[in-house]
Amino acid sequence: MTVNQKKFPPCFGNLESVFPLGEEGLRQTPESCMPCCYKTACLRKAMADKGGITVRQEMVDRAYASGMVGFFERWSRKKALSDQKQRKDKS
Repeated sequence: MTVNQKKFPPCFGNLESVFPLGEEGLRQTPESCMPCCYKTACLRKAMADKGGITVRQEMVDRAYASGMVGFFERWSRKKALSDQKQRKDKS
């Protein structure tokens, strides 16, 4: 390990640890993450990975269910997210 690398906790960037689904079906950061000094960087890393695309798909589905977006906009967004997920699988 070089001098400028940080020692991150084992949960760093793990979406299910740092942004799990709550009882109401919404994602929220657990209380155990609040005092962590890496909280923001950790959540950013989790959302930048393939799991972040899944979270965005969930957001599109909720927007459609609440009437905030129509069928074609939902289809378009989900298609774009699916393409992003496939590109991440290949890399």
